[in-house]
Amino acid sequence: MIEELLFALSTFGAVFAIVNPIGAASFFVVLTKDYPPDLRMRVIRRAVIAASGTLVLFGLLGNYIFMIFNTSIPAFRIAGGILLFMIGFSMVQGERPKSQLTVQDREEALEKEAVGIVPMGIPMLAGPGAITTVLVLITNAAEPQLDLLKMVDVFFAIAATMIITFYILRSSDGMFRRIGRMGIYAFTRIMGLLLTAVAVQFVILGVKGAIDLYSIHP
Repeated sequence: MIEELLFALSTFGAVFAIVNPIGAASFFVVLTKDYPPDLRMRVIRRAVIAASGTLVLFGLLGNYIFMIFNTSIPAFRIAGGILLFMIGFSMVQGERPKSQLTVQDREEALEKEAVGIVPMGIPMLAGPGAITTVLVLITNAAEPQLDLLKMVDVFFAIAATMIITFYILRSSDGMFRRIGRMGIYAFTRIMGLLLTAVAVQFVILGVKGAIDLYSIHP
């Protein structure tokens, strides 16, 4: 019983730490600083649903997905890193991502809502690190023999993390409201720099993982 409780706690801690909703909240504030409240809520819902669905899907079928598309975790890291770098670079330059254009019509509103899926849901919340963590935890629950309770613990950890993430993102605007508009613009550049650093780290880890993978399995 104690062993299973420790597994459940360590599983939740691992998933929560790698998803890092508090860190994602700062990027969310920057990306949606001009959004009306109702649109921000739709973005939050999309982000949480997209991230939850991705982690659950890879928890259930992750290894099979990579086999079907003949890809790997290192390739996923590199692709996610390139995507984040493009977004972070535009933020450093003081440019608005296309998702932050002024709302003119329904098409542009839908484009803004898409921020909830990319990059907030994937890869900010459900990035390569989170997917890898879930795959490792599922493997631990299935070896040396399948433990259904441990499997449930993994998916419970995902659900609990995403519920907490929803409330953190929902209250993030109030957390940053006091710094003002100019503060937000300055913060945008700082976050852009940090985001590009995270992106480069993703690519480095992806390249290193690819070298290790293909040097063992050419």
